[in-house]
Amino acid sequence: MPPSEHVEVRIDLARIRANTQDVARRVGVPLLAVVKADAYGLGAARVAEAVADLVEGFCVFDLREAIDADLGARIGKTILALGPPNSSNAQDYLAQRVRPAVSTADQAAALCAARPILSIDTGMQRFACPPHQIDRVLRAGECDEAFTHATRREHALRLANITSDRMLRLHAAGSALLDDPLCRFDAVRPGIALYRGAVRVSSRLAEARDTAGPLGYSAVPAHRHGVILAGYAHGLRPGPCLVSGQPRRLLEVGMQSAYVELGPDDKKGDAVILLGDGLSEDQVASQWQTTPHEALFHLCRLGHRLYDQP
Repeated sequence: MPPSEHVEVRIDLARIRANTQDVARRVGVPLLAVVKADAYGLGAARVAEAVADLVEGFCVFDLREAIDADLGARIGKTILALGPPNSSNAQDYLAQRVRPAVSTADQAAALCAARPILSIDTGMQRFACPPHQIDRVLRAGECDEAFTHATRREHALRLANITSDRMLRLHAAGSALLDDPLCRFDAVRPGIALYRGAVRVSSRLAEARDTAGPLGYSAVPAHRHGVILAGYAHGLRPGPCLVSGQPRRLLEVGMQSAYVELGPDDKKGDAVILLGDGLSEDQVASQWQTTPHEALFHLCRLGHRLYDQP
């Protein structure tokens, strides 16, 4: 379903640049900025343009994402496709300045001309090479770089141990491991660390009234409530929000509208903040019982995107 025309998603590119600079100062190694899934919903092309001078390259999930955002032509920097290859033609990757990740000898041989990088399984157990097959894949693809999908320190250290006798450029650390010097290796791959605090998602009260008994489909109790025109068809869920700067809740989310808890002075037309202005991705994620990454992605897809220039 298209985004709600009643929700504004405002993206602060200057904040993304500041976050990127902060990460670069802290880690002291090159950054490969993760812009997969349309930069977590913020817009891969605009984000990449905003930070291109601060990073070594970019990471997408697959070749299609790079094509859709036209990253090769727009940015002119190396792009790594971290997911399984969706083409066996090396020229498809070369044309987009994309280096594919490979995990089998057959993939590596077919994509050798595109300078593939080796994806090694250190515990995630998905589209990655088992340690006992590494040498075969390295030879087939003439790989000089390897990485792992790491969520914990032991994943990163396992990568270093597995490859210790091979001359390979290594990277493992996403946002969760940036502050661990043992996990930084030759580059880091920050994703959500670049986007924290850079998005403000808001709507406006289409209605505001005193509540006369239980309301909505599930008979929610409330003293006063309002309605915004966004719902679960757009990706919204019950959880926290701000109205007039005060913490409130989305009491019930319907398909294309949602009930909002209100105070006595809140009125029709007032802004309802779904993210930003002090309401963080982590707070929303906690209430949604999910990750900040998922919360950010869904909130960014709620409405039309506007960009504050860096």
